[in-house]
Amino acid sequence: MALKLRESVFEILREHREQPLSARQIAEKILQFHPEACADKLARSSFLNNQSELLQQIVAEIAASRPRLQKIHPQIKTLETRPRKFYYSEASATEEIARAESAPASATKTPPPSKKPSEAQLYPLLGEYLYAELSLLSKRIDEKRSSNNKGPNGNRWLYPDIVALENLTASWSTEIRACASQYADQRTRLWSFEVKCRLNRSNSRECFFQALSNSSWANLGYLVAAEIEGSDTLKELRLLSAAHGIGLMLLDAENPAESQILIPARERAAIDWDIASRLAVENKDFLAYIKSIRHFYQTGDLRHSDWQATGDE
Repeated sequence: MALKLRESVFEILREHREQPLSARQIAEKILQFHPEACADKLARSSFLNNQSELLQQIVAEIAASRPRLQKIHPQIKTLETRPRKFYYSEASATEEIARAESAPASATKTPPPSKKPSEAQLYPLLGEYLYAELSLLSKRIDEKRSSNNKGPNGNRWLYPDIVALENLTASWSTEIRACASQYADQRTRLWSFEVKCRLNRSNSRECFFQALSNSSWANLGYLVAAEIEGSDTLKELRLLSAAHGIGLMLLDAENPAESQILIPARERAAIDWDIASRLAVENKDFLAYIKSIRHFYQTGDLRHSDWQATGDE
């Protein structure tokens, strides 16, 4: 009995629709559900010696068959995680984005493991990662705390979701800090983050240019996503990043410490204070961010109570 790999992969993903599975997880299910065909494959092979090696071979074959599999079955999609994950969905790219953005917006409750987090629930997770892994102090910028004198959606492409400060003096001695305070040398980097639940071919360009617009004032700007669907989406984002310098971060909602910077941002040497001024006038959260930075420059005190991953929603 020959193992029909592509058919087996399709059947397993369809049975577990909307559930992302790695090639290894799929291979394990193939071994479980098609033991006779797998045993026959092992017996016929001249280079596979045991079931462990057979499993690794099936994993490699699943990965290699991905382009052909997706061409034959467009319902099979991938998330550009590490490792890449496959899933079955009959929804269009636009429908998947609408579904992701319609998730409940509570920022204070952690979603059950079976449910994907809303964008608001991603903010504290991003803040956790930024502090633990990158030593950044972050703050939520709530667009509802804006003056909104530009009309509906007037500030949509103006404010990032999260801003952060990187203290470049953390490893300096007291004397060096005191000396540097007498000069105009850079002592911080200011970061900007636009957060999305999912990026795919239907929204990747719009979200990228939203991040570009919202971070035009900062030293470093990032587009952050909990899910990136499709290698073509990632390729498009790499091209856009090369042209405009915005970085890309993949946020692991289940384990923020495992989040990854897929594309490093290109640093801007100077802050655009004209744009920062407009943001500070329009939004109370951004004004508080600027005040905290000014306090640090004046006193050397970061005043950690000023910083948090989320603001009041």
